[in-house]
Amino acid sequence: MAVKKFNPITPGQRFRVAIKRDELTKGAEPEKSLLLSFGSTGGRNVQGHRTMRHRGGGHKRRYRIIDFKRDKQGAATVQSIQYDPYRTAFIALLEYADGEKRYIIAPKGLQVGQKVHAGTGISPETGNCMFLAEVPLGAIVHNVEMRPGQGGILVRSAGTSATMMGREDRYAVLRMPSGETRRILLACRVTIGTVSNTDHNLEIMGKAGRNRWKGWRPRNRPVAMNPVDHPMGGGEGRASGGHPRSRNGIMAKGQKTRSRTKASNALIINRRKTGK
Repeated sequence: MAVKKFNPITPGQRFRVAIKRDELTKGAEPEKSLLLSFGSTGGRNVQGHRTMRHRGGGHKRRYRIIDFKRDKQGAATVQSIQYDPYRTAFIALLEYADGEKRYIIAPKGLQVGQKVHAGTGISPETGNCMFLAEVPLGAIVHNVEMRPGQGGILVRSAGTSATMMGREDRYAVLRMPSGETRRILLACRVTIGTVSNTDHNLEIMGKAGRNRWKGWRPRNRPVAMNPVDHPMGGGEGRASGGHPRSRNGIMAKGQKTRSRTKASNALIINRRKTGK
């Protein structure tokens, strides 16, 4: 997959860089049985109070129910590769022998008509779902479970992947996309391959309106605020607001926010790269 630029016939297209979606199936309609409709909150809670800034508007979307567990045994045929407005990765529509259809996160290189499997005793091919106990060393995986049967919650964003590094006792050692090395139970499932839409990080909106379509409203700079509104506000003229931090005073660079008593801390072998 590649990116495409546009002739600057309008100000919004002058800097826009879009993704070529050649791998998507042309004319494929969403599976109606796997769609849900959600209302838009606009960043408000049930009392109507704004609890999240810079949200509101946006295009109407329908949520696709994704099978993160991959707990159905047997082979399934890939019917189509589709766009999902709720995630950066593409999704694949599978159809099983009994006629049941499910969506999964589409790995890179998955083709329409291809057979994918889930369970034990299968080969480590792209799109197959396996237990970590059977994944060969050096394999590239995604959609990683943290607890057996929970469903994949790690490595689901576009272009990401984890690497199988080894096994220790009842744990597998995975190197995560962040550079962190951690242990995960061998009874957890993973899917073979890299997540699709690998060029997602190269996309450039080109104009503010495209973010408005996604439900993001304008954001003003903290240093332009008053001291009552933000710790970085105030000052004479264009004076800097001091060290970057949030409205609650949490430092943006260097301050640790992870709980020291988090249960999974003991499973981390090497922390992620912090750039220091």
